[in-house]
Amino acid sequence: MKKLMIYNHGKDSIPWGEKGLAMAEVAKRHGYEVISPDYTASNDPDVRVKQLLSLDLSGYDKIVLVGSSMGAYVATVTAAMVGANDLFLLASAFYLPGYQSTEFSPPEHTLVIHGWQDDVVPPDNAWRFCRQYRCQLKMLDADHRLTSHLPQLAEEFDRFMAEC
Repeated sequence: MKKLMIYNHGKDSIPWGEKGLAMAEVAKRHGYEVISPDYTASNDPDVRVKQLLSLDLSGYDKIVLVGSSMGAYVATVTAAMVGANDLFLLASAFYLPGYQSTEFSPPEHTLVIHGWQDDVVPPDNAWRFCRQYRCQLKMLDADHRLTSHLPQLAEEFDRFMAEC
């Protein structure tokens, strides 16, 4: 079985930042190939959606999407279109001005992790999404970047991947 994890970085991040590298390490231990598209050419979330949809993902039996902030939006918008059954979302940028999609179709196996101290995306946005789509939500005493909890995020992702 050919398995792929796609890490979608945030607006002001890079493809292989701390979170991306940590998630990639976990995914590889679970037998996944890993890619992290470079979205730095555009800060428009819906341009990034088109960029992810332009990738040739044929030949993979299983696709897991991981996203941080704007990357979580990108992963969620594209999940059904790329055939992903699993979404792992960090500080999800939902319901923000300038983001085209406000209705989503997340897969049943979706986990959202958000920081109580997030001053970029209000925690209420994560709650609204999870309540509407019946997704699991974990709140941390962290800011938007969540990097102060990187070991915990890697542990959560490891448990998540074990369920995939």
